[in-house]
Formats: sequence, C-alpha cells, structure tokens
Amino acid sequence: MSTQDDLNLEYLCQNVLLIARLAGKKILDIYDSEYTIEHKQDNTPLTSADLAADQIIRKELKQLTPEIPILTEESDSIAYETRKQWNRYWLVDPLDGTREFIKRNGEFTVNIALIENHQSILGVINAPVLKTDYFAWRGGNAFKKTPDQTIQQIRTRKADINNLVIAGSRSHASDKLKNYLSKLGDIELLSIGSSLKSCMVAEGSVDLYPRLGLTSEWDTAAAQCIVEEAGGYMTQTSSAEMRYNTKDSLLNPEFFVFGDNSIQWQDYL
Repeated sequence: MSTQDDLNLEYLCQNVLLIARLAGKKILDIYDSEYTIEHKQDNTPLTSADLAADQIIRKELKQLTPEIPILTEESDSIAYETRKQWNRYWLVDPLDGTREFIKRNGEFTVNIALIENHQSILGVINAPVLKTDYFAWRGGNAFKKTPDQTIQQIRTRKADINNLVIAGSRSHASDKLKNYLSKLGDIELLSIGSSLKSCMVAEGSVDLYPRLGLTSEWDTAAAQCIVEEAGGYMTQTSSAEMRYNTKDSLLNPEFFVFGDNSIQWQDYL
C-alpha cells in the first residue's frame, strides 16, 4: 500500500492553492453577473458558479496528478464499489456555501482536500470575496494568507469556559443546536457560512464549532487537515475520529471542531 511518503505534500499544496484561487476567480465573475439557480434532487441549490468551479478544479487536478481519482460534490455519483478501491483521492467542494453565495453575503469557499487511507492529509480553502486562503498539509503546519499577501502560521487557542466564542451555521441552525448551546452558558455566538467556521477555530478566533446536523464529506475534509495542523480537533460528537470513504453514504456523522481538548464538549449534549 502506498503512503504519503511518495508525495511532496508541500509542492502539491502550493499548486492546489493556485487551482482553488482560479476556481474562486471564476466564481467571483459569476457572482458579479446574472446567474442561474437550479435545485438538485435533495432540494439543495445549484448555481452555474458551482458547475464552472467544478469544471476548472477537475481539469487542473487531472493535469497535476493524473493518477489520483477525483470525487467532487458535482460528480456523477461514483459507486462505493469503485470508491472503496481508492487508497488516495481528491475530495472537492467547488462551492461550499451555495446558499451564502445566493444571499450575496460573501461567506462561501472553495474546498479541496487530499484523502489517504480515509484521512485528510492536505487541505486548501479559498474564500473568494474575502481574498483569503487557508491551507495545510500533514506534518507541515497550517497557514492563512490574507489580501495584503502576508502568509502567517495559524494555531488554535486555549478556551476560557466562562467566555466561549462559538461558530454556528448561518443557514442551518436547529433546535438541537440551540439546546446544546444553552447548556454552555453565556456564550458569544458568531453565525457564519461554509467552512469558514472551522477555519476560525484553526486560527484561534473561535473556540468551538458544533455541527449537529447533516453535512457531506466534501464539506469537512479540507478544513479537517487545516484544523488538525493548527493544533485542533475535528471529531464525531462521540469523540470518534472523522474518516472518509468508509461507507456507501457520503454523509458525515454529527461533529465538533475545537481547539482545546481539555474541555469535554460532548458532555454538554
């Protein structure tokens, strides 16, 4: 079985960053124009920006690593019988936060991850409107690049249980989440779209992002590598590891993203 030893993850990460920015630029072109909105079978919105970004990312990844298969949110469904043969593959959400895109609040991202042996070993997230990148690779730390061109290493922070800052979903707040948050006491809740919630944990501006609802594997994979390389954690609410491509369904279990593991976040469920 091959391992990441035969990959130059830093080199791949730098190239994937360029690909994500290219897709982000295309998304912005469409964002600033008239675009079409359709709905998929599960009633989630799909725009021409999702499809255009998907096309760019697939084409560029195929050129970069022709031997590595690609699974994207907009892929024709690939049977688990085929997928389970994959030891290594790209996992992509070409436009994470389509609802935020439609609302024009800027809180959407391009997410690209490299999965190996069911784990995320490289993650790139581009936020086109914010002109900001988050990226990491296994063993290489996590970084943020801002519009002024500076690249800084990011780290999670230690949480103060009496002054928690928590990221919640702007479009998906549930009664279950509200009930959970009420048990954490007097908190500051930031409502944010897309994978930016996990990035805020990674950079130490937020203590916890609890996701008590449905997500898919392409929603979390890139962020997971970034959070972990920043010293944080993304785990199932049971504390079990988040793993990829282990079953027929591409839905994730409910999960927590946090920087400080001295607090038992699951005890508040």
